[in-house]
Amino acid sequence: MNVPSFMSSCHNTHITCMMHGIIVISNGNADRSRWRSIRVMYFTMFLSSVGFTIVITSIWPYLKNIDESADASFLGWVVAAYSLGQMVASPLFGLWSNHRPRREPLVCSIFINVSANIYYAYVYLPPSYNKIHMLLARTLVGIGAGNVAVVRSYVAGATSLKERTSAMANLSACQALGFILGPALQAVLSFTGETGISVNVIQLQVNMYTAPALLAACFGVINILLVILVLREHFVDDHGKLIHAINYTPEERVDVAPEVEGDIDQIAVFTSNVLFFVILFIFAVFETISTPLSMDMFAWTRKEAVFYNGIILAAIGFESILVFLVVKVVSARIGDRPLLLGGLILIFAGFFILLPWGNQYPKIQWADIQNNTMPTTQLAPTPPSNTSLEPTGCPSEQTWCLFTPVIHLAQYITSDILIGVGYPTCNVMSYTLYSKILGPKPQGVYMGWLTASGSGARTLGPVFVSHVYTILGPRWAFSVICGIVLAAVVLLSAMYKRLIAFSVRHGRVNE
Repeated sequence: MNVPSFMSSCHNTHITCMMHGIIVISNGNADRSRWRSIRVMYFTMFLSSVGFTIVITSIWPYLKNIDESADASFLGWVVAAYSLGQMVASPLFGLWSNHRPRREPLVCSIFINVSANIYYAYVYLPPSYNKIHMLLARTLVGIGAGNVAVVRSYVAGATSLKERTSAMANLSACQALGFILGPALQAVLSFTGETGISVNVIQLQVNMYTAPALLAACFGVINILLVILVLREHFVDDHGKLIHAINYTPEERVDVAPEVEGDIDQIAVFTSNVLFFVILFIFAVFETISTPLSMDMFAWTRKEAVFYNGIILAAIGFESILVFLVVKVVSARIGDRPLLLGGLILIFAGFFILLPWGNQYPKIQWADIQNNTMPTTQLAPTPPSNTSLEPTGCPSEQTWCLFTPVIHLAQYITSDILIGVGYPTCNVMSYTLYSKILGPKPQGVYMGWLTASGSGARTLGPVFVSHVYTILGPRWAFSVICGIVLAAVVLLSAMYKRLIAFSVRHGRVNE
């Protein structure tokens, strides 16, 4: 086969060459290009996180604002729709990335995300079925977020075994930074109020509900430009040796067959997926219930709930970044598995503290409780005790409000702190262990299944908690969560010895 002269001139030089959109770089520049590309993946994860969390605290009041028929159970479906879309799309994007340049699935997925956020900003406009439009918009946002599998597989393939924990921690730290900035931006944008500004030319209402989605769409456009202009394909083995990209074989390729011989421990893979499912299920429950729980227990208005929970979630995100910095150091000393186990124990403690105790009960919405009875003739809401025009407190149609003790703000904050340490620890350790178990083989599809596992958890978690919380209350909801966490601890303990790196399992690297 004839090789073009400009390709032939690349051998043994520092010239950069391009073929089919994939860059092949000599060893002198490859390492710098590799880390630039990894940082683009960090930024992609950051923007993906911002795009999700920037609306999470306002979904419930926005839903009630555009469609009064929506209840807490439908909220669960709206929150779950994001994860359902991601669950379906992740393996497909992962498979795509195994056979084509990663740039293609990334640009496609981000474009879907941008379009979906614009759609979300307009869901108030149709004359009917507004809650269905919100459900569809969130599903499309989730489909766009399926690129997380591509991001993680790229970072796993572009880092050595020693670099992996640190790179995955950085990736999760960027996710946490987005987790901070998203709610913080939502809290700032809440000052635009429910009326906001009308842009009549495009029939757009920019307010505390639509502005975050529009800002997320702008972030997506920036992300597309970075992927197109900066991202390049790189792949290294577990020792950090630069080898050919998965999607491109140069004329003078490196033979990597000895490095990828051996089978993957499928039981360890399955266990990792189950543990990741539990971790994401738990956090999906936490983020879904935070706004309704705080409105019920603390008698916050919609605007107060969005603002205060935005601040709380931002604080948890900042706490998570500190955790990621600590995890990189501690994991080098004690390993990944003990940290994963410790994170699960902290999560259990967080939800156990959140259980309602005592004999003080929440304020009941639309009616005053006297002698533990409610007048049956009270049909219309009474004016609230504060200056708000909307009723506040625990809705009387949730019968458990009458006999379930109130959850105090101190409990809520303490639980947030513990989960804010436990969840990021489990999150980064899950990714790190999983990528090490898979070893130096193409990880796009496997990472797609891991992301799908997490997305399935984020689908079922909101649906579970919205129904159980609405019907039975927080005592039952959080008790079941405690039981699930304990089951995860037992599973991790039983499979502890199998959750090791591919190269360690095959004797190529000492543990």
